[in-house]
Amino acid sequence: QVQVAESGGGSVQPGGSLRLSCVASEFDDYGYHTYCMGWFRQFPGKERERVAIGDSDGRPIYAQSAKGRFTVGQENAKNTLYLQMTDLKPEDTAMYYCAAANHCYSNDKDWDNLGYWGQGTQVTISS
Repeated sequence: QVQVAESGGGSVQPGGSLRLSCVASEFDDYGYHTYCMGWFRQFPGKERERVAIGDSDGRPIYAQSAKGRFTVGQENAKNTLYLQMTDLKPEDTAMYYCAAANHCYSNDKDWDNLGYWGQGTQVTISS
């Protein structure tokens, strides 16, 4: 069973920063390397949307909404991915999820169906 675990959520004021961390099992249930990891978020009443994904070679791909304020990268250990968020805004308030997969899918539905997901961590931006 692939394990994916997020940490680092919480409440901050607008303009603040947060760093989320994720660690995932190195191999999936079929023995394939979980090559790609990603951060997604879900606003209340909305579908989950991609924030950024990164492969094991450290090449990030950002959604337009994340460019400029969010950065992803690997921690020191394998199969980890952090999400550094700066200049946070109230509209960034959401549940943030980490996912791992053996491929960096370009389609979010493929992530939904084929990725391995954590339980999520709440991020709240409020004054």
